[in-house]
Amino acid sequence: MKTTRITAVALLIVVSAWALHVRPNPVGNTPAHGNGKEQSNMTSEKVIMLIEAKIQPPRREELIDALRQYLPQVRAEPGVEAFYVTARKDDPNTFVFYEVYRSQAAQDFHLQQDFTKKFLATLKGAQAGDRVRTNLVELAE
Repeated sequence: MKTTRITAVALLIVVSAWALHVRPNPVGNTPAHGNGKEQSNMTSEKVIMLIEAKIQPPRREELIDALRQYLPQVRAEPGVEAFYVTARKDDPNTFVFYEVYRSQAAQDFHLQQDFTKKFLATLKGAQAGDRVRTNLVELAE
């Protein structure tokens, strides 16, 4: 199981690094509240996380529907460099979130958004246990 997780993390890192290099910068993205001031306060150290959440099987489809609404909003936020939600191949009821923020301020901004608070409440209600969060650091650019 540990080898599977290491392989999954390595794959997510490679895929997100590739996506960051080929993805054009979105034009016209503005924060949900309409001004760009939070970008000037952001520090340069990235926040990179891998989060696993075991989902109650009867709540899986509800959570997938919530993700369809949530992901476009998150990915349009300033400071979000990558945001993927996947499921483990060996356990489709374990969702794996891979998140990369330009800085701690970008992640803080993300957590303050009403749509984030709404999604996190939905996620918490659908969970079968506590989330497992792994903080990662970038080794080389």
